[in-house]
Amino acid sequence: MAADTLKATSEPATETRIPRGFQDADEVLPQYHIEAQTSLVERPLRSLKYGEAFAVLDSYGDIGVLPGPEGLYFQDTRYLSRLHVTIEDQRPLLLSSVMQDDNGALSVDMTTPDIRIDAHDETTIPRELIAIERTKFLFKGACYDRIGLRNYDSRHWHLKVAVTFDADFRDLFEVRGMDRPVRGKRSVQVASESEVQFRYAGLDEVVRTTSLHFGPTPKQIEPGRAEFVVSLPPGGRASLFLRAVFESHRAFTSAPAAERVGEDAAAGLSRAAGSSAAPRHPKGLAEGVIFARAYRDSRRDLRQLTAGITTIISSNDQFNEAACRATADLYMLASRTPEGIYPFAGIPWYSTVFGRDGIITAMMALWIDPNFGKGVLRYLASTQAQAVDPAADAQPGKVLHETRRGEMAMLGEVPFRHYYGTIDGTPLFVMLAWEYYAVTGDLETISGIWPALELALTWMDEYGDRDGDGFVEYARDTDKGLENQGWKDSHDSIFHTDGNLAKGPIALCEVQGYVYAAKNGAAKLASLLGHDTLAQRLGEEAQTLRDNFDKAFWCEAIGTYALALDGEKRQCAVRSSNAGHALFTGIARQERAASVAANLLSKDGFNGWGVRTIARGEARYNPMSYHNGSIWPHDNALIALGLARYNLKPEASRIFEGMFDTALYQDQKRLPELFCGFMRRHQRGPVSYPVACSPQAWAAAAPFAFLAACLGLEIDHDRNRVRFRNPTLPPFLDGVSIFNLKIGTSRVDLRLQRYGEDVTVNVLRRTGDAQISLLK
Repeated sequence: MAADTLKATSEPATETRIPRGFQDADEVLPQYHIEAQTSLVERPLRSLKYGEAFAVLDSYGDIGVLPGPEGLYFQDTRYLSRLHVTIEDQRPLLLSSVMQDDNGALSVDMTTPDIRIDAHDETTIPRELIAIERTKFLFKGACYDRIGLRNYDSRHWHLKVAVTFDADFRDLFEVRGMDRPVRGKRSVQVASESEVQFRYAGLDEVVRTTSLHFGPTPKQIEPGRAEFVVSLPPGGRASLFLRAVFESHRAFTSAPAAERVGEDAAAGLSRAAGSSAAPRHPKGLAEGVIFARAYRDSRRDLRQLTAGITTIISSNDQFNEAACRATADLYMLASRTPEGIYPFAGIPWYSTVFGRDGIITAMMALWIDPNFGKGVLRYLASTQAQAVDPAADAQPGKVLHETRRGEMAMLGEVPFRHYYGTIDGTPLFVMLAWEYYAVTGDLETISGIWPALELALTWMDEYGDRDGDGFVEYARDTDKGLENQGWKDSHDSIFHTDGNLAKGPIALCEVQGYVYAAKNGAAKLASLLGHDTLAQRLGEEAQTLRDNFDKAFWCEAIGTYALALDGEKRQCAVRSSNAGHALFTGIARQERAASVAANLLSKDGFNGWGVRTIARGEARYNPMSYHNGSIWPHDNALIALGLARYNLKPEASRIFEGMFDTALYQDQKRLPELFCGFMRRHQRGPVSYPVACSPQAWAAAAPFAFLAACLGLEIDHDRNRVRFRNPTLPPFLDGVSIFNLKIGTSRVDLRLQRYGEDVTVNVLRRTGDAQISLLK
């Protein structure tokens, strides 16, 4: 998921001291961490998303029955904080609650409990006589809700169905635990016999509204409650509809009501096409008709988004379910922009653009759908920093870390309106450009963003290398920004052997690998575009960096690469998963690979489910921490790709198997953002992290990276070749079929089958002249 120090920590939200003996004994938690009085894994939550809007619901499809992050959100603001359905003032009994396979809608089956209608004559409805079916989905500026009832009794019943609701318009950072001394003005009115409207005039001079439309007309309606009387004859059916429309516009202007907050042409940000306002309907059109049309259109929209993608079917039905859910999550998190689709980082805390997360997600999903790569490259090129802005940690050429569009970001109460405090996003951006071209041969897109790539390369040398030693380092330019700016950006994630925090500027192990891969890839792109002198220079710089990296970062005492170098160029001699990224990028020396792998897969590094971020036994190791001992699927996926690169396939397969086993214990077989690093125990699943995002984009893309790593899958557009380099399959997979794999104008269907330790490849279908090769 997006990884920043604004994210959850395992410590309480009040001031917390670092143990005596560590540097900065009066250190307190960072300003923007997520409070964790409630856990996201206490009860199953359901997520819907469309464009820049998302909903977090309980298993019933309700919102806010218990405290937590539930709500309907748009552009980092909660537009609906409570929505609770009762029948005769009682909550229905839950039968099942499932997301549709493609995440397009939530389907909930319920029934009535034992209901006493009249306390005087003791008339009751025995439980399980009334079936209740609820369907919810998001589409173009509205959340649609249908509650269907069916009477299986032989008697005629008249039931009171009530909906209670509220809209607090709290900024997402408030929901996460931040206090605000002053807020805007909220009001609510009954707009008609079937509509209630909430209005919030923010301090940022933006008016945000939530309009609740009911059908049929309620018997009674008031600012926080609508009540219906439903008549159900024997075998009879009835449906109630609720449509929550969310909009915003700037106050005191003539801007149309549907204008979206946060448009900023000067920053090059564009409104997401998928966030357009809910369509206007003719007056008097029944809510049931509106629901049906929106549902139909949402299905068409999703089919269009996923048309032509590569799909996978294996010999293991449980893996097929996990892969299906991962695919559905990727496309649920995808948002349309004028530059293409962009995978938002994760729900609930990071449903927005994150540069690093989008790039890594696109990398891992390139062979499934390269459109993610194209959209991410074009969007980040369009939002690249053009000037020095210390308040945003920005310099010319730097790639966006995140963008926020809520009230607190617009007012500068948090610095993330357009924030550039990431050290790795810029080299990863260049790295993705080459990988995208290698798979697609799309030189037109590369030519279009070439000025941005050149500016990014210049940033690495001029601003990224702060002391001129050839390594890219970070130090924040604003005290409101992130203290650590790699993917492990918790305030305490970079430290020395004794636990003392490293002082900057800090050069991270994995970032040097990203720069190495970026310069190698950019050299190839430069050569394709006729910039031969630049190509030669970049290639030479990459080789020099590789030599210097090994000298500066290799630590014989721990048998792997150091986590980082501090501002005095002292090694942070800590065993970490970061070293696995040196394999992923190819900066690691061949003779180091086996030792790095052994370190990662040791009992201290690998807990049976995955590789820990920090090895057990290190000073700040804590299996419940966010970055100092937890396990992240995307991190493990990049490590697996790195192991495969050095032909360490058994090790890659072992990680893949651990992650598959993890998915089996998760709700909907969905890999979470992260989980705790406790050692695997017999007949027990992995320990969940309390506020992990789920779904999370780069966790959703991870299964495809694991499979590609084990298969040694390489797509080379210029050679018109799909190659499987020393393929292997983990024990839980006997065979895998890949359908509609794309290379140029060719399309192929393939079957890979395991026979003992050997894997064969068969071509099931081929259109075009692409070559399929097996290298062992």
